[in-house]
Amino acid sequence: MLNSLASGRRLALRLLLWQLIAAVIVGLVFAMSGRREAIAAAAGAVIVALGTALLSVRVFGQVSGAGMALGRFLTGMILKWMVIIGGMIAIMFQYKLPPLAAITGLVVAYAVNLLAFRFKG
Repeated sequence: MLNSLASGRRLALRLLLWQLIAAVIVGLVFAMSGRREAIAAAAGAVIVALGTALLSVRVFGQVSGAGMALGRFLTGMILKWMVIIGGMIAIMFQYKLPPLAAITGLVVAYAVNLLAFRFKG
């Protein structure tokens, strides 16, 4: 059973790295449209990666019983969504970066989730 925890940690790390790679790629693609669009797209993907990292640290931080694991997962998920929503608000309203690019970065980073879980090898 301890092997599944190690496997989960490796998958979370792989997912985080792929999301950061996706942030770089989407930033480079939007660089053709302009500097602000590139920053917004990369930032949209990076906040998803930050949320994933926060959730991973919360879930895989320590070994605990089933009830504690569920509680850690739920609090990690709430923290992840707080980071993502707060980050998107900051990107669009505080820094006034283009919302379409930021949302595209967010969607690309979440598309990586589907690929990472499909090909977890």
